[in-house]
Amino acid sequence: MEFHRKVLMTMADLQTAAAAVVVVAVDVVVVLVVVVVVVVVGVVVVIDVVAVVFFISVEVVVVVVVVEVVALTVYVAIVLAIEVAVVAVVAVVAVVAAAVAAVVVAAVAAVIVAVVVGGGVVDYVVIKVVVLQK
Repeated sequence: MEFHRKVLMTMADLQTAAAAVVVVAVDVVVVLVVVVVVVVVGVVVVIDVVAVVFFISVEVVVVVVVVEVVALTVYVAIVLAIEVAVVAVVAVVAVVAAAVAAVVVAAVAAVIVAVVVGGGVVDYVVIKVVVLQK
């Protein structure tokens, strides 16, 4: 039972580490996207000011504003895509973890049954459990 407990703790540690890596990666991507959007918006503001100061046609200002709106829309779409990807990764990790846990529980149950029944089968089942955990 102690062996089974250690295996489950190791699985939980791996899941926690994987989740932390995903969160950090998403944070880095979001920060980069925010920096790009801030730069784009800053450029748009400068162009707007220049357009007003030098009396450039209203059409150019409208085009610049449209570009600004498109940039913000793209930013929102990127953030949503990242969030969807994170949810998908977490779902896959959960499914894999559940499958591994089911295999480990089944293997441990097989060991218990083999012990109760008795005989030389126990060594074979224990070896099989070790192989499944690699």
